[in-house]
Amino acid sequence: MIYVEGLTKVFGDFTAVGDLTFQVTDGEIFGLLGPNGAGKTSTLRMLSCLISKTSGDARIDDLSIGNKEDSKKIRRIIGLVAENVGLYEELSAYKNLDFYGKLYGLTETQRKENVRRLLEEFDLWEVRDRPVATFSKGMKQKVAIARALAHDPKVLFLDEPTANLDPEAAKIVRDLILNLRKEGKTIFLNTHNLDEAQRICDKVGILKTKLIALGSPEQLKVSLRADKTVIALDEVNDKVLGAIRTVSSSEIEIDGKKLTVDVRNPQTENPILIKAITSAGGNIVAVTQLSPTMEEVYLKAVREKK
Repeated sequence: MIYVEGLTKVFGDFTAVGDLTFQVTDGEIFGLLGPNGAGKTSTLRMLSCLISKTSGDARIDDLSIGNKEDSKKIRRIIGLVAENVGLYEELSAYKNLDFYGKLYGLTETQRKENVRRLLEEFDLWEVRDRPVATFSKGMKQKVAIARALAHDPKVLFLDEPTANLDPEAAKIVRDLILNLRKEGKTIFLNTHNLDEAQRICDKVGILKTKLIALGSPEQLKVSLRADKTVIALDEVNDKVLGAIRTVSSSEIEIDGKKLTVDVRNPQTENPILIKAITSAGGNIVAVTQLSPTMEEVYLKAVREKK
């Protein structure tokens, strides 16, 4: 659905986005992570044909963002929710959606059907005639997403969709995004929320002007940071440590009577560690498996590229 090849954006002497290459498949939720100034919003704006590229290309549904006629067609098959959602707050929720339906050339019948379906799906039908200015932040975000879907786009671009929302509102928005994937939508989102990316994204790219990591959350955990096995013993001695070093090249962290060892494959490596320790006379009290968080993976990737 989205094919990006060498995409680059330069502002004067500053390279905002450098040589991006990746793919987003149909019906996938793709998350772009990165620190402030990493180029996430510039990437999203290029893909949604709001700003021009400097070099490279991207194709959405086999349409090129660099082709003037294709870019017009791309705008008709995508929906966009910017970080500043820009609703017409004096208008009702219904009229916000209906207005955008008109801009996309939908007939009155199509607009009525689409607007009602979306407001009901997003649990906004009962408040459809209230001015958006009276809505909470979470409700406004739901209206913004519904508005972006008024013309039934194939691809939805979201820039920080849960930023500044309370936990309950953020969960509602995440659930909406997951439901849209079930409906077959392809979703591209920028986010600072690492927990959010881990929960809902099928694939994640970590950006720092250039793409520094790409894969599913689980793949990134494996490739960028090992699991850790914590072994509690009744006594830690040189014989036990020597036995571990004969079967593992990982550094051993010692904290009193606890040993922490990096492992790539816990299912195969843990039994080997346990056997080595018991064979050396060690008495194991407990074994705990620690998996890396997305925060650890993200920070490791970003810091290594400084």
